[in-house]
Amino acid sequence: MKAHKTIARAALILAALASTAAATATATSTAPERAVAVTAATASAPIQSRDGRNRRVRIHNNTGWTMLRFYASNTSRSDWEEDILGDDVLANNASIVMNIDDGTGACLFDFKAEFTNGQSLIRNNVNVCEIADYYYTR
Repeated sequence: MKAHKTIARAALILAALASTAAATATATSTAPERAVAVTAATASAPIQSRDGRNRRVRIHNNTGWTMLRFYASNTSRSDWEEDILGDDVLANNASIVMNIDDGTGACLFDFKAEFTNGQSLIRNNVNVCEIADYYYTR
């Protein structure tokens, strides 16, 4: 089951990274960073899982800081899964569509985002089957 989750996460990361070339990347800091900004039209992750539930969520970063890492873990897990952004970052005022589907059929996930200002923001029990957008703001 862990191998299935790892494969599903790798597919999600690869889909997001493949569509980055077609998206506009915007970094707000003076240091050169890669930033991910994926539009709904260019995201290539599957729209629905095997159970027919849409788990695609557009993550918006409106914090004033660059998002360095993003985790989405099934609420039944006691630890955080892999960083979905991988080597990329999500610039301020940018967004990315993520398919938050770990293959278990779960809809409730815990989100954790880490930013360049050193803050980590955690939100528990996000129902990814019922929302299309999730906003990080100040």
